[in-house]
Amino acid sequence: MKPPSRIQIIAGCGLLLLIALLLLLLRPAPLPVDAGKVSRGPLQVTLEDEGITRVLERFTVSAPVPGRFMRSGLEEGDQVRQGVAVGAILPPSLNTRDYSEGAALAASARANFRAADARGRQVSVNLAQSRLRMERYDNLYREGAISRENWELARNEAEVLEKERLASVSSVQAAAHQMEAAQSRIDVALSGKPFQVISPADGRVLRIHEKSEKVVPAGTPLFDIGDPGSIEIVIDVLSSDAVKVMPGQKVRIEQWGDPVPLHARVVRKEPAAFTKVSALGIEEKRVNIIAHLDSPEPRLGDNFRVQATIVLQEAASVLRVPVSSLFRGQEGWRVFVIDGNRARERKVTTGLRGVYDAEVTGGLREGDRVVLHPANELRDGVRVTAQQK
Repeated sequence: MKPPSRIQIIAGCGLLLLIALLLLLLRPAPLPVDAGKVSRGPLQVTLEDEGITRVLERFTVSAPVPGRFMRSGLEEGDQVRQGVAVGAILPPSLNTRDYSEGAALAASARANFRAADARGRQVSVNLAQSRLRMERYDNLYREGAISRENWELARNEAEVLEKERLASVSSVQAAAHQMEAAQSRIDVALSGKPFQVISPADGRVLRIHEKSEKVVPAGTPLFDIGDPGSIEIVIDVLSSDAVKVMPGQKVRIEQWGDPVPLHARVVRKEPAAFTKVSALGIEEKRVNIIAHLDSPEPRLGDNFRVQATIVLQEAASVLRVPVSSLFRGQEGWRVFVIDGNRARERKVTTGLRGVYDAEVTGGLREGDRVVLHPANELRDGVRVTAQQK
């Protein structure tokens, strides 16, 4: 066979070079992707929602009697003391009918007081007899003269009478207050003097409901009084999230007006949910979570808006992968690992899942690079160019 000529060899090499060049030009370009790294560190599972501040002990002072509420010199934020008058109400003058009704109410209150006092005295007598009987039964029981059942019956009777005595004391006190209130309404109306509205506790005036002089019925709210130094945080969360919240969990308070977050702890979870309409018009069942600050913050007042993050679970050192790299496969969670310049699909198992990172319990090693936000066209073995995030 005649060997190829030099021209044929050159032509063949040129053809091969052209084919290689065409293949190189027609080869798909590497897919640009964002890359993250598998690292080890702390991880928190959190629940974030808006909250408001609320004075821990808030008292609403209402009008004890109907009449003309006299304009008060107090302003919101003023300091008040327990037992000091914070306002006055000038009761209307009594006509014959009103006086008769007031006198009848006072007489009824006196009768209720006498009846409650009599019941209390009778209970005290019965209790004294029961205690004597119990002393005898104690001796007889130790000597084996009576059964344990009879001894327990006598003891239970004494305990029941003791509770009845405590209840009777409260009934007598309530009846005495009602009698004094009924009589004082008549006395004040007859005297024509203003009825003093008394502060129930030390604190500051949080809100003045009635700022102008006007006629008010009994029970009209006049002032809100409380100690703004005793603040709690009220966080309303979805009822499905509330089941994960437990007393003692840490709470981080942010967006309260200072870049430095405040720290608090969950103290209780209200037992009943309420309905709230979301910004999208959807009715949601929500539950109030109550948290107390670890240290007081004097710059916070009542009904301030805050952003609260409740730490549901946390771990000091776990293997973490960015949540944005995970996607669902046929058999659980998967990621694309960058191996050289190619993406390799790999199955992983996860544990705790935070907002930005998830715990990896299998399938990855520390230092592995993974594809963030994998695109639909990304497949196993596809060439990629990674940009580290």
